[in-house]
Amino acid sequence: MTNILALDQGTTSSRAIVIDKESQIISLAQKEYTQIFS
Repeated sequence: MTNILALDQGTTSSRAIVIDKESQIISLAQKEYTQIFS
């Protein structure tokens, strides 16, 4: 079984998605975070 993991690092959240070779979504997750400026 071959899957692809795609990651997106944005300014307010990170996202991850896993798809199979038929482009079907296997898993999807998103985590928001607070920006810290110094």
